[in-house]
Amino acid sequence: MHSIRNKTSSQYIKTLTEKRIPDFSQLVTILNGGKADRPTLFELFLNDRLNGELAGDRSAYKNELLWTMQAFRNAGYDYMTLYPPCVFSFPKKRHPKSKSVSQNDAALIYDRKSFDSYRWPAAGEKLFSFLGDWDELLIPGMKMIPCTPGGVLENVTDIIGFENLCYMLFDNEPLVQDTFARVGETLLEYYKIVSRYSAVGALIVNDDWGFSSQTLLSPDDLRKYVIPWHKEFVDVIHKSGKQAVLHSCGQLEHVMDDVIDHIGFDAKHSYEDKILPVEQAYEKWGGRIAILGGLDVDFMCTADPRDIYHRAKAMLNRTSEKGGYALGTGNSVPPYVPFENYYAMILAALEN
Repeated sequence: MHSIRNKTSSQYIKTLTEKRIPDFSQLVTILNGGKADRPTLFELFLNDRLNGELAGDRSAYKNELLWTMQAFRNAGYDYMTLYPPCVFSFPKKRHPKSKSVSQNDAALIYDRKSFDSYRWPAAGEKLFSFLGDWDELLIPGMKMIPCTPGGVLENVTDIIGFENLCYMLFDNEPLVQDTFARVGETLLEYYKIVSRYSAVGALIVNDDWGFSSQTLLSPDDLRKYVIPWHKEFVDVIHKSGKQAVLHSCGQLEHVMDDVIDHIGFDAKHSYEDKILPVEQAYEKWGGRIAILGGLDVDFMCTADPRDIYHRAKAMLNRTSEKGGYALGTGNSVPPYVPFENYYAMILAALEN
C-alpha cells in the first residue's frame, strides 16, 4: 500500500464520501447484530480541529450542530453525535489546576445537608424541544445519536469524590443510595424525552465503569447502585423502538454478562489494547452484542498510517461474515490524533 500517504488527506476522503449516500439503516443493522451492505463507521465524537478540517470554518454555519453534522457527513458517517445543552449538567466544582489532581478536591456532597442544598438539574421538555426541528435540518439519510452529560457512576463520583464514595459506602450508605437515585432519575427523564424524537436514531449511554485492571466499584456494588439504572435507561430506549449503545471505559469483563444479558445493551463501545484488543473482544462477545470501534487511541496517535490502514482493513475482514461491527477508534478522536492517521483508518471503510 505504497500510495497510502497520497490518500490520507481531507480532499481525497471527501472524493470518497461525496459518492457515499448517508444511510442510518446500515448502522441500525450493525447495532442489531447483522451485516450491513457496506463497511460502516462509528465514533463517540470527533473534535473541533478535525471538524474544521472536514467541514471548513465554524463561522460559515448558523450553529455548531450544523457544523458538526457536516463534518460527520464529510467523513462518511451515517449520523452525528449530540451532546446535551450545557445548561443540562450536574453542577461540579472545578478541579484546582495542577499536575496531579485529587478526585476528592471537587466534592460537593459529603453529608445530608450538602445533599439537600445541591442544585439538581432537570431534564425538562422545553430544553430539548429544538430536536423537533431537526427532521428538516438533518442531511437526508442521517440521524442524531445523543449522549448524556456523563453517566450515573461518573456523575456520582464527580459530585462525591471517588475516595469519599468508597468510604461513604460503609459510613453513610443511605446517602450513597440517595445520590445514585437522584442522578439516575435525572438521566432517566432525559432518555424518556430525547428518545421520542424522530430525528434521534439511537442513543448512547456513556458511563465509565473501570480502571485498566478492574471495575471502579466491585461488581456487586455496580449491580446494586449502577446497573439497575442502566437497565431502566435501556428499557426506555427500546420501548421507543431504538437501540442503546454502552460507552464505558475500563476492564468490564466481570460485568459483561450483566451488560449483555441483564441490561440488554445492543452494542458496546470503548476498547484499549492493554485491557483487551478489540479483535479479541469481537471473538469473545461478537454475536451476543455489537462491537463498535476499538482501534486503540495510543495506536492511532503513534502508529504509521500504513499500519493503521492494515489493522482497520483486517478488522473489517474479520467481521465481514458475522457482522455486528462498525469501524472506529477505541474511545474517540482527540485533537492530538494526526489527521493522516485518522484518514488512514476511515479509508479502510470508505474505499469499498
